[in-house]
Amino acid sequence: MDMMMLVQGAAACCSNQWLAAVILSVCCLLPSCLPGGQSMDYSGPGVDNLVVKQGETAMLRCFLEEGPSKGAWLNRSSIIFAGNDKWSVDPRVSIATTNKKEYSLRIQKVDIFDDGVYICSVQTEHSPRTKQVHLTVQVSPKIYDISPNMVVNEGTNVSLTCLASGKPEPSILWKHISPSAKPFGSGQYLDIYGITRDQAGEYECLAENTVPFPDVKKVNIIVNFAPTILEITPSGVSLGKTGLIRCETASVPTPSFEWYKGDKKLTNGQRGILIKNYNTRSILHVSNVTEEHFGNYTCVAINKLGTSNASLPLNQIIETSTSSPVTSSAPSTAQYGITGRAEILFSCWYLVLTLSSFTSIIYLKNVVIQ
Repeated sequence: MDMMMLVQGAAACCSNQWLAAVILSVCCLLPSCLPGGQSMDYSGPGVDNLVVKQGETAMLRCFLEEGPSKGAWLNRSSIIFAGNDKWSVDPRVSIATTNKKEYSLRIQKVDIFDDGVYICSVQTEHSPRTKQVHLTVQVSPKIYDISPNMVVNEGTNVSLTCLASGKPEPSILWKHISPSAKPFGSGQYLDIYGITRDQAGEYECLAENTVPFPDVKKVNIIVNFAPTILEITPSGVSLGKTGLIRCETASVPTPSFEWYKGDKKLTNGQRGILIKNYNTRSILHVSNVTEEHFGNYTCVAINKLGTSNASLPLNQIIETSTSSPVTSSAPSTAQYGITGRAEILFSCWYLVLTLSSFTSIIYLKNVVIQ
């Protein structure tokens, strides 16, 4: 009823009879003018399909008839243009004319709400002609909901969610950000059963369709697990020196450490004892070692999920004194490039030569005395 009053008012205010006829013919096409419960079916062969990406300019083509004719554009229940009179308040829409017969509708910076069927009605002297254009606006993917970062215990079942909008409907791809960059397939939901420590880290959700610029978001998963001692380094030390024992662990969250000598717990401040902890590593310093420091030491790593321990002895190293090198008047064979068996032969020859010289000296001495 309101639409009919609007049409009647417009017709009364307009001096041209064609405008009233065009508006009346257009109104007959509007869903608001149809009987209750009915709707228009635009899926006929007379529908032109126009696909435009979000943000681009859409040009909906329409041409007037030869001879006296006027046109009008409408969308759903709204009249956009009637002739050259603009009924829409949207500054993005205008009539594009390259010649007297063209009556195309230009929509700049199209958005998702511009999607739908548009009708061009051309009024002639005889009967109106209509053309339908189905405008499809393609929209880049946008992830609007994704699981938050989480902390779980090893062995827990984990379900991740990634929801995205876009046109066409975007596909969802999951990938574990790791050295292997393992893909997990597609789907809005990613289920990990009995998660392990190796599956901790960032998970990437990629939403993409045929429109450029896919959307990417990430979820970080921290996996808690009980400590595991990877290595405890053996150490030997001499009396009076400083001994070190290093304890390396894998643990989430970071463990606390305890050290024992036998069944006695060690603390900083005890004679010669210094304990330094670095995240997942602990180092026991034993300075100015005496006999009482030698024995079995145990490293214990503790977090809220469990404990782990490993032991090794601190042994004494006996230092041997180094004697002065024995000098020899025998020439070095290295400068002559003589090695191996040749060197042995050379040494024997030198020894014979030396003994011969000594024998000669004794003989001459006896001769002189006589």
